[in-house]
Amino acid sequence: MWLVSNSEAICIEEEKQALLEFKQGLEDNYSLLSSWGSHEEDCCKWKGIKCSNQTGHVVMLDLRPVDGNLQGEISSSLLGLKHLVYLDLSLNHFFILPSFIGSLTKLQYLNLSNTKMVGNIPQQLGNLSSLISLDLSLNELEGSIPKVLGNMVSLVHLDLSSNNFEGTIPQTLENLYNLQVLDLSNNSISGEVPDLSKFPLLRELHLSKNRLNGSLTKGMGKLSKLQILDVSSNSFEGDITDSHLLNLSSLKLLDFSYNFLSLKFSSTWVPRFNLDTIALRSCKLGPAFPKWLQTQKNFMQLDMSNTGISDPIPNWFWDLSWNVGYLNLSRNQFTNTIPLQWFLARFIGSPIIDLSFNRFRGLLPQLNFDWTVLNLSNNLFQGSITFLCETNGSVKANYMPSYLSYLDLSDNLLSGELPYCWGNMVPLTVLNLANNNLSGRIPDSICGSTTHGIQSLHLQNNSFIGELPRSMITCSSLRLLDLGENRISGRIPTWIGTRLPHLMILRLSSNLLIGHIPLQLCHLTSLQILDLSQNNITGTIPQCLNNFTVMAQTQSSYVSIPHPYISSFGTSFLLTSDYVDNLLVTFKEKSLEYGKTLGLVKVINLSSNKLKGEIPREITNLRGLIGLNLSRNFLTGIIPQDIGYLERLESLDLSRNLLSGIIPQSLVTLSLLSHLSLSNNNLSGKIPLGTQLQSFSASAYAGNENLCGLPLLKICLGDEATQDPRIGSNNGEGNIQEHANSNERPWFYISMALGFIVGFLGVCGSLLLKSSWRHAYFQYLERIGDRLYKAIIIAMAKLLRNFKTQC
Repeated sequence: MWLVSNSEAICIEEEKQALLEFKQGLEDNYSLLSSWGSHEEDCCKWKGIKCSNQTGHVVMLDLRPVDGNLQGEISSSLLGLKHLVYLDLSLNHFFILPSFIGSLTKLQYLNLSNTKMVGNIPQQLGNLSSLISLDLSLNELEGSIPKVLGNMVSLVHLDLSSNNFEGTIPQTLENLYNLQVLDLSNNSISGEVPDLSKFPLLRELHLSKNRLNGSLTKGMGKLSKLQILDVSSNSFEGDITDSHLLNLSSLKLLDFSYNFLSLKFSSTWVPRFNLDTIALRSCKLGPAFPKWLQTQKNFMQLDMSNTGISDPIPNWFWDLSWNVGYLNLSRNQFTNTIPLQWFLARFIGSPIIDLSFNRFRGLLPQLNFDWTVLNLSNNLFQGSITFLCETNGSVKANYMPSYLSYLDLSDNLLSGELPYCWGNMVPLTVLNLANNNLSGRIPDSICGSTTHGIQSLHLQNNSFIGELPRSMITCSSLRLLDLGENRISGRIPTWIGTRLPHLMILRLSSNLLIGHIPLQLCHLTSLQILDLSQNNITGTIPQCLNNFTVMAQTQSSYVSIPHPYISSFGTSFLLTSDYVDNLLVTFKEKSLEYGKTLGLVKVINLSSNKLKGEIPREITNLRGLIGLNLSRNFLTGIIPQDIGYLERLESLDLSRNLLSGIIPQSLVTLSLLSHLSLSNNNLSGKIPLGTQLQSFSASAYAGNENLCGLPLLKICLGDEATQDPRIGSNNGEGNIQEHANSNERPWFYISMALGFIVGFLGVCGSLLLKSSWRHAYFQYLERIGDRLYKAIIIAMAKLLRNFKTQC
């Protein structure tokens, strides 16, 4: 054996000096190499060094840190370690992969992962023909994968994942007959995969998150030792049949997600494998429910979301899924009810369950709160959730939750009041009951009483009434509060600004709120979105909004919005944010961080209220602002001259106010502005010239009698010589132009007809010829139908209840 304990060998002087020279080129801020040369002369006893018990040569250099890291340059002095077999410099900061590494020809193990390396893999690395394991993952390496890696014929483990490699997989890799682990995931590699039969010993194949295409099946059936097959998030296409997987008897993990694959397994197929993890998201499975799943007795994770299944879920499946840790059947067309015994079953562990975006119907089942995540949103469940409570207000023993952190029942047909025993339950991190027909007052116990507390509360688009309960001051962990589209009344509580310090999104739009905007809201140091639109709020806009920027300058943390948020802004502005809550990392959802910089408010919507006074100049200091909507109020005065300082602004709506004066010249500098409305005010003068402002339609400026200049047809005094050619004239040139236009009309109608034909064939022809597009298109229409149906049912229920109340 070439490795021994440090006490049994004495190092060679030349190799000792090579190690000391290597140390000199490094920054060791954590004293990781403090034993090198300090009191110990024998380098074989230094940290990370092992020597041969026969020759005394250094054969192993392992500097993978537990805490801290080394920084600097990998010195060529390592060439003095001519007998080095094992080199691990991972988790340090070296930045450059030196070409001289290829001269360490006795190396069998090389790990340079997560060392912040950039650039290309040097060709000299192909000289390491004795290498058994090569790990260059988690770096910023780029270019194509060198063909010379095919020279490493002894290679068993090859990991190039999480870099920036492009190009195709070189055919020379087919020389790596002994390869057992191949990981090229999370790059930008394109083209087709090599013949998989060239890797008969392969146990793990990771190709996910690339741009690979073509067929996946070439040689797949020969991989009898394969245990992990992950090709998700590529562009593979074609059919996968049971014959392609026939010999994969060792398979434990199968991930075909996010491709264009059609899984066509016979109804009598009995796989030889027994999977732990099955991920088939966005593959074509339906319409039949796959019967082969009945043979998989031990699966712990199953994702068959968005697979086009419409057949009812068979009873045998519910029996199998009691052992599951992660179950995702969302975005299909299931219509059956869910067996009560499944909801009441005691699961092994605390599973994550997502059955959203289907057509499950019937009364909301009695829930098992031992789950970690439960998502039943966008279905047709009815009934109330008062079954949680005893008549005395305590939680029923069967529903005392232990683990539930995320509950989403939004976009269903739920009705009735919220149970008052809610606060006796272990508090949720996320509670989403939006877009139902819930009514009554928000219970005092909504936030619970423990130290963790709810972070994301969605109650929008229901029929809640009354004032916000003061007991919500216990919601001190709230980051998102959305109560829009209800009938909440009273004043905006001052305690929102003083007792909810972590609030990032505050949305109270479309309610019955009155009174002034409390100054205490300016204390919300983390606020990203403020939407108080469509209420009866009076008074002026607080000047202290400037505090948002002041507070942002003193904070540098990074946060992300903890739940999906969709808000319509003005008439054409849409902001979206996907799941980024830590709880949902296991969902493997593509996430979007929105509004990273803490304290920089992104959206302010105070439209459709009764605000008066001037727009505070301080609002122009909100440099992170993306959307500003102050429309439909009674604001007076001028548009702040420094509004151009809002350089990130994408949407500005000041319409239907009493603003006067000229349009500030600084608006021209807002290069990101895509929506603008200054209509129906008392603005005057000339619209400033600039590509940005002239790109909007005349409706953006309409209703200002004394405003002139492009794109309005009204010419400013002194501009007659530069009249817009779009405005007609009364001289003879008009007749000439009209005659020219009449000659062009036949060609206009001919081109219009041809355009219609091409457009019609382009859309309908594609749907006829491309089955996957056709399938997705009709799925989309069906989902739109479901949402319309639910919206009509909810609206009718609200209308009937209001009618009965009035009667």
